[in-house]
Amino acid sequence: MVTRRKFITVLSGAAAWSFKASSQPLVPLVGLLNSEPSTERLRVDAFVKRLHELGWIEGRTVAIESRWAEGRPERFVEIAAEFVRLRAAVIVTSGAGPASAVRQATQVIPIVFAIATDPVGTGLVATLARPGGNVTGLSYMGTDLAAKRLELLRGILTDLRRIAVMAYRGAPGAMLELREVQATADRLGLEAITLEIIAPDQIGAEIARLKTRVDALYVCPDPLINANRVSIVTSALTAGLPTVFGERENVDAGGLMSYGPNVPDMYRRAAEIVDKILHGAKPADIPVEQPTKFEFILNLKTARRWVLKCRRSSSNSPTR
Repeated sequence: MVTRRKFITVLSGAAAWSFKASSQPLVPLVGLLNSEPSTERLRVDAFVKRLHELGWIEGRTVAIESRWAEGRPERFVEIAAEFVRLRAAVIVTSGAGPASAVRQATQVIPIVFAIATDPVGTGLVATLARPGGNVTGLSYMGTDLAAKRLELLRGILTDLRRIAVMAYRGAPGAMLELREVQATADRLGLEAITLEIIAPDQIGAEIARLKTRVDALYVCPDPLINANRVSIVTSALTAGLPTVFGERENVDAGGLMSYGPNVPDMYRRAAEIVDKILHGAKPADIPVEQPTKFEFILNLKTARRWVLKCRRSSSNSPTR
């Protein structure tokens, strides 16, 4: 028989346990920090679907929360701080800028970047094989693929002589790619003009100024640029500039060509990394993965436009 004193002690212990348990998430929380829905919804859907395939059930074994920066870089810091307050088990993002913002907010919570142009060059990880710290993910290989993109573009635009390279100045990965494109253009005998964007409202006017100065526009990806892909493609078409990208969504929007990995597939691979972490693996021990398959996507409608333009230019040029 339990005495009144013992009963009160036991009850107090139970109450204390309940309070302590309630201060923790009931199931592990996976936080997704994204740029904006129209360009990244398919990627997030691919990530969530793969988690489901791996046995994680929302509301029962895992909670998944998405936050959208809406193309505003300052939101990355705010969202990162929110996920830290929510005691996320893992925070998933893409791009060196957002990943760095999350790492500044926490050196404890595991961080997985679904894509990052050059994770070593931007300082996200120590090496691909041994990331160290609380960050790992998948390399986008943006700098590695720059030469291939230019070669493919020159194969389409045989008269290519001058190219503009656009990147958001606040994106470390995009700026590394910009410099790599410059170096590659020099090796190929092309003149490269750089266009460093500091705000979205610059895009239209800056591209318009390129109209008679270059033959094509190479766009280095990052969350801000991706959020403004329609504006970029529309402005380039108006200026009469064919465009080259790393991601096929830009070609779907009217860009000329893209060459790079399948990004939704990389998000699926990111889900597999998250699965390992939720089962106890440490980011420091999970090597950064690199894609093995690449897509060359060409917008035939846009390509025909440039072919017709070149033919008209040739027929209007004076004969010697």
